Amino acid sequence: MVATRTIARMHQAAAELRAPIPKAELHLHIEGTLEPELAFEIAARNRMSLPCADAGELRRRYRFHNLQSFLDVYYATMAVLRTEQDFADLATAYLERARSQGVRHAEIFFDPQAHSERGVGMATVVEGLWSVLGSSEQRYGISTALIACFLRDRSADAAMEALLAAMPFRDRIAAVGLDSAEVGHPPSKFVDVFDRARAEGFRCVAHAGEEGPASYIWEALDVLKVARIDHGIRCLDDPALVARLRDQQVPLTVCPLSNVRLAAVDRIEHHRLPDLIEAGLLVTVNSDDPAYFGGYIDDNYELIRNRLGIDDRQLVRLAENSFRAAFLAPQTRDGYLAELAEFSATVS
Repeated sequence: MVATRTIARMHQAAAELRAPIPKAELHLHIEGTLEPELAFEIAARNRMSLPCADAGELRRRYRFHNLQSFLDVYYATMAVLRTEQDFADLATAYLERARSQGVRHAEIFFDPQAHSERGVGMATVVEGLWSVLGSSEQRYGISTALIACFLRDRSADAAMEALLAAMPFRDRIAAVGLDSAEVGHPPSKFVDVFDRARAEGFRCVAHAGEEGPASYIWEALDVLKVARIDHGIRCLDDPALVARLRDQQVPLTVCPLSNVRLAAVDRIEHHRLPDLIEAGLLVTVNSDDPAYFGGYIDDNYELIRNRLGIDDRQLVRLAENSFRAAFLAPQTRDGYLAELAEFSATVS
């Protein structure tokens, strides 16, 4: 019995010392990386106030019962972001954390409408972020891409305005997406916007099937013609949809901690990630809005290892999926996959 406990402790220690798996992060809202401490620092610099006494009180407000309750706090906190320096600081803080979490490539969402509605223009956001992302590979060993997301609870006309504002930055914005409150706002509402985006050379992704039904995933695929589905966990409600996603290897960017914190799943032990993997889907694991949901990407990997029984082989497959699902040049993708294979060989 003593020997068994000793071996168990050795395995635990080895797991704790192990370097994070090299991976790509494909579902990450940069505004959702705004930690309370940085929010207060930026607020002070901009001579603004937050509706909390300090960072600790703000963090205690991060108790959500659905997506909308999160969005209310999320939008109120991001109001401190005003200048290029603010967005540069936000990107820097994320990349420093991402490097320690094994991220090699990050495709980063931002919400231009959430800023333009406050008088902060597209140029301020993109220039601020790109002042850091433009050299992220040299400084942090992380290649990056930007994805401008439309707020689905606003009008299609507002989304089109955001798309037009993004066009001068096509050299820095790789794709467009669709996010915010899902229920009652089907993807088909934005068909004209996505048609125009594709015609202008943008790749397309969309949040679908998080709180909304599986039918929203069908619409995202058939109406918006997206290359990836963000979240997508409701696909399991529709066997025909699962078959299509498997046969076409449509990537899903799943966010376990987020799903639990926003009550899309009642507890992590009930998350159906194992079923998605078992169904042969091209699943990836990501952090979504990590400052609000209690963990960054490798924290999600550790969570599913410890609470869902996802083994090391499956974790490596999830990381492999992340590179295969990314908007990467073939040679760059092959380099990341070779690094992952070498890492896997050293820890197996």
